[in-house]
Parts: sequence; C-alpha cells; structure tokens
Amino acid sequence: MASHIVGYPRMGPKRELKFALESFWDNKSSAEDLQKVAADLRSSIWQQMAAAGIKYIPSNTFSYYDQVLDATSMLGAVPPRYGWNGGEIGFDTYFSMARGNASVPAMEMTKWFDTNYHFIVPELGPDVNFSYASHKAVDEYKEAKALGVDTIPVLIGPVSYLLLSKPAKGVEKTFSLLSLLPKILPIYKEVIAELKAAGALWVQFDEPTLVLDLDSHQLQAFTAAYAELETTLSGLNVLIETYFADLTAEAYKTLTELKGVTAYGLDLVRGTQTIDLIKSNFPKGKYLFAGVVDGRNIWANDLASSLRTLQALEAVVGKDKLVVSTSCSLLHTAVDLVNETKLDDEIKSWLAFAAQKVVEVNALAEALAGQKDEAFFTANASAQASRKSSPRVTNEAVQKAAAALKGSDHRRATNVTARLDAQQKKLNLPVLPTTTIGSFPQTLELRRVRREYKANKISEDDYVKAIKEEIKKVVDLQEELDIDVLVHGEPERNDMVEYFGEQLSGFAFTVNGWVQSYGSRCVKPPIIYGDVSRPKPMTVFWSSTAQSMTKRPMKGMLTGPVTILNWSFVRNDQPRFETCYQIALAIKDEVEDLEKAGINVIQIDEAALREGLPLRKSEHAFYQKWAVHSFRITNCGVQDITQIHTHMCYSNFNDIIHSIIDMDADVITIENSRSDEKLLSVFREGVKYGAGIGPGVYDIHSPRIPSTEEIADRINKMLAVLETNILWVNPDCGLKTRKYAEVKPALSNMVAAAKLLRTQLASAK
Repeated sequence: MASHIVGYPRMGPKRELKFALESFWDNKSSAEDLQKVAADLRSSIWQQMAAAGIKYIPSNTFSYYDQVLDATSMLGAVPPRYGWNGGEIGFDTYFSMARGNASVPAMEMTKWFDTNYHFIVPELGPDVNFSYASHKAVDEYKEAKALGVDTIPVLIGPVSYLLLSKPAKGVEKTFSLLSLLPKILPIYKEVIAELKAAGALWVQFDEPTLVLDLDSHQLQAFTAAYAELETTLSGLNVLIETYFADLTAEAYKTLTELKGVTAYGLDLVRGTQTIDLIKSNFPKGKYLFAGVVDGRNIWANDLASSLRTLQALEAVVGKDKLVVSTSCSLLHTAVDLVNETKLDDEIKSWLAFAAQKVVEVNALAEALAGQKDEAFFTANASAQASRKSSPRVTNEAVQKAAAALKGSDHRRATNVTARLDAQQKKLNLPVLPTTTIGSFPQTLELRRVRREYKANKISEDDYVKAIKEEIKKVVDLQEELDIDVLVHGEPERNDMVEYFGEQLSGFAFTVNGWVQSYGSRCVKPPIIYGDVSRPKPMTVFWSSTAQSMTKRPMKGMLTGPVTILNWSFVRNDQPRFETCYQIALAIKDEVEDLEKAGINVIQIDEAALREGLPLRKSEHAFYQKWAVHSFRITNCGVQDITQIHTHMCYSNFNDIIHSIIDMDADVITIENSRSDEKLLSVFREGVKYGAGIGPGVYDIHSPRIPSTEEIADRINKMLAVLETNILWVNPDCGLKTRKYAEVKPALSNMVAAAKLLRTQLASAK
C-alpha cells in the first residue's frame, strides 16, 4: 500500500506558526520559543501522516518563511547587502532577506507559479560564492527519525532553483543563471552525502519548472545536473516531483531519461494530458507517484473516479511501482476540516482539507491493494451525488445572464484620453496626484470590534459608530498629510476577497480555513460552491459615509472578479471563466450603485490577474481574453467623469502589459519598488501607455520608512519613461499590515516627494 504526500501546510491548524513568528519579530518571545512551536508543529504533522498510514512522508517541507529562501540559505547565496560573513545562516540574516531591516530592503517576492503563495526570489550572479550554509534539510530528517518516522527529505531541485532566480543588481539581465549549475551542484552533493549518512533511503527533488515552456538548452540543464549528481545519489531512491500543469512531450522525455532517478511525481489533476504520455511510454522498473488527489483545492476527491484512473495506470506501470500521491504540496489548501464548526453539514460533506486529503490518499492506496474501505467509499459517493443535485448550486437566472455575455465586448464608449480630460475637469487634481491603495492599518482595537460584532457581543449601532470613528480618523489623517485622492481605510473589512464573498450568494466561509500567502501572512479563501449573484449593495454605505467627511475625492474600493475568482477555492464542476463572468455581473451592479451615490473614483482591484495566467503559453490568449473581458464588464456602464482605477501587486506583469492596457482602466496602480523597477523597463522598451499609472514608490511589506529623497529619486526614474500628466504617486500596496508609526512618516515623505517634484517641474517650464 504505497502512498505519498508531496508537502504539507506549515502554519498549523490554528495558525500557531504565524503567531509565533510575529511574536518573535516584535521581540515578545525568544528564538527558542519560536523553535519550540516549529518543532511541535513538525512532530504533529509527521505523526499524523504516519498514523494515517502514509508510507512516503516528506520532511524539509516546513519553513519559517519560504522554501525557496530555505534553498538560498542552504546554498549560502546571501546578497552582500545583508552583511553575512559565512557560517550557518541564523534568523537575523534569514529574516532580513525575507523582510528587510532598518538599513536594507528585502529581496524580491513574487508568485509561486500560478498560486497565491509568494516566494523570495534568489539574486544571483557570476560572483556569488556558494557554500553549504544551512543544514536544515538534514537536521529535519534526523528530527523526524528520532521520533520514529522515516521521511523523504525534500529539496528544491537545482535546475528549478536557478530558473526561478533573477540576476542580482548590477549583473547583466542577459546573464545565464543556468551557467551557475556547476557551482551549486557541489553543495547539493554535500547535502545528499549527509542525508545518506543519516540513513535516508529516498530523496525528493521538486523540479516544478519542468512543466513550463522550456527550450532545449533549459531541458539539457536537467540532463546535465542529474548526470553530475548520479554517483552521489547512488544507493538512494530518487524522486523527481513536478506539479501544476502537463508536461510537454519533450519535458516528459527529458524527465524519464534522467540518470540515477527512481521515480517521477506527476500532477494528474491539472496535468490530464500527462496520463496519455504515461500510457504511451513509461520506463520499465521506475516508480510513478500519481498525483490524483488535488493539492490546490478543497473539494473531496471523487474516489471512485480516481481509483479507475489508478487501476488503468497500474496496468501500465506495474502493481508494485505505482504510488498514490497528491497533485502537489498541500501547502495550498486549508489545514483541517475538523476545525470548521460553523459550516453546514451538507457543504462540509463536499470538502476535504489537507488532513482529510492525507486520509483520501491512503484510502485510495488501500483500495488499490485490494483492501477497499467500502463504508468510506460509499459515504464519498453519496457526497459527490449530493453536490451534483443540490438546488443550492444552480441559479438559472444567473446562468442565463452569464451566458449572454460571451458574444459582446463590453467597452466604455469613449477612449481613455477623452475620459481623463473629463475626469480632470471634475476632480481638478494637481500634477503627480497622490493616493494610497485602499487599506489603512488594522489595529488590535479595530479587530476586536469586528470580532465582537461578529460574535453578537456588541450591537449593530455600536459597531457602525466604531467603524465611522475609524473612517473619520483615516480621512482626517489623509487630509492632514495632504493626500489628493482619499480612501476610507477599509476598517470594516477582514480580507479583500472574503469581505465581498460574505455578501454574495454561492459562497461559503470557514472559521479556520487559513492558507499561507507569504511569511506569516495567511488568507482564508472563500469557497465558491454555486452560482454567484449580489443580493444587495455591499460597500455603498461606507463609501458614501467617507465621502461625506471630506471635499476631496473618495475612492470606492472593490475587489475585481478575476481576483475574487483566483483567491477563492473555486467550484470545479464548471469552467472557471463562467464563474468569473457571474462575479463580474455582481461587481457591475456594485460599481453602478457607487456611481449613483456620488462616488466619482472607483478602484476595482485586480491584484491576481497575472497570477491566474496559465503556465503554458498556448493557453495564455484564452485566459487573458476572458479575464480582461470580466474586468471590462464591471465598469462598461459608467459615465466618462467616473474614474476607474485598478491595482495589481507582486507579479511579473511585463509579459501581460498589452492585456493590462486592454483592460481600459483610467488609472492603474502597480507594484514596482520591490522588484527594482522591473515594470518601468516595459515603458523603456517603447510600450505606449496613455492611461494614468502609479508604479509604487515604496515597499509596504517592509517596516522600513523610505526618505523623501529616496521616493523623489524613484519618481524621477518613472518620469524618465512616463509622461508627467499620467503619473500618480502611491505606495506599492495596501497598508493593512503596517503600523501607524510606520505609515504616517512614510506617507508624509511620499507627499513631500511629490510636492518637491511638482515645484521642480513648474520651475523647469
């Protein structure tokens, strides 16, 4: 009965790691306290998998921040600005790379493939002196072994590590990162040798970049890397794990011909065509780790269907060479359904979180070995049938309205230049207008008020009064800082997706369904189980209230349909674009109600537009078409004088810039500072952008406060490639996670920088 889990969530069922990290960062607890919480979490995860009957249990999938940063630490690839002088990398250096510190900025953070998890991007160049600087992989293998659990240590594969890296500052952008392979493989050899000495029988290399569109030179790097490692790996079983998409025929051939490799882990949930490649040609004597249990979503597995797939694969691979696995790490799902006390029984029966997926994997492995748990399979079949037939899932009016959208274009009637002229007459903004992205700090007091209101401990009147007071505080602060376009600060919102989902039909919510986004940041994705509609206005009251407190323009703040889709657990019984069109219609209703209420600036955030881009280029055009169309549906009906903003963050947008232009927003604000102004290179290369644009002038994910001069310098870099009359000045992202002690001086410096440059521009005329 061979079963395997690719990886497991680290935060803990009640976010134990999050609270331990934040306590440590705030100097309220010691490194030993943090390490104790981490060790307890690791122990419980390993023992839970062992008790469930999993044969191949992973180790080294735990992280204090990010698994790619762990690989950077293992290789000693610390950028010089962190002042690391060799030896074992400690928390100071590690967390400085992740979060920055008072004197130096953090490393770039970007999305892990097409997920909402963020990784820390390695910065590499020809002069990096790699050294074995973190023994974490070996230490955690030994730790599990001491608990009586033999694990498969997991390492980010050497080729994927390099392909996910970027050239360090000052290194030519054309520098071949793969040229560093001979420099990092000796470190991998040291790690492997130590794992063997510690008694490891297997090692798992995660090489997810194999699912991308790779050229022959990149594929050749895999062949070269594993040929070089073959001797060191001798005596170990070697699993190469891929996930998130199909392999191309060329990548599959490369993978299955790698030297010294025993087993291949393949995603058979998202990689449905990979099954054909397996059936047509699978190497004799090798193991297939078949990822049939979805690691990216929270729906219960259709066990009968998965068992049929596994039986067909068994006929190809051989009975003793097939291992039942998850499609990818369970990092991307919520931790344990047991902690959901408020979900109704019917919806709960349709779900499986990480802990339940472990049980599903083992149940499939036992069934494949002829020990099928009939009661478990019967209950599963009953839940599958209930979900298909439930009247809660289907709303015919919504289905019809969404179907009617497909044939038309839904553009605003006037072009963006004419609209911006009309908006400027209405809004009368200065050159380089300043704004923020939406949220302001969420204090402990504010969270307490929301929590008590939700628990019916305070009345609605008391709640509304408290929120109005918070909005007034935020409005007054922005006026004091002299910001031009204000926000209400979103004190009533827990999360930019959950807040809207709670007010839309077709959504369900968890109490503890947290998923790691980056570091200690967790999100609680809503579950879209049925057709989506908007029963009543969602934000109009709060935006109107805020506008009544100021004569300056107040932005209405909405989350866009693509982001709501990509940051939710989405129903898997209809195409994603159909669900997205339904959400777009709901947001359209809200936009038009905000406009009627006198809100002249409306921001529809599409932070996750790039994240949903399929990994394979052949699928890009279709996704971009329906994603952009969904955004345009939301605002196609507003007047020219209503200014539509959108915001995007922490992704590489350069390859979808034409889709961003096609969204036809009046103003776009976009992450820029943490990625070394990578975004500006698009405009240097001649892309013309006629709408308003605010490339972020400082990184809000770091506690560091930028100076006026530093921000002015960033704005000047932007002015070198963008027209003065379209440039906005704003932070990279919302301010929810920061403290007022950081926010006030940072925004003050931002406004001062904008005013300084206005003066310089005026005197230069």
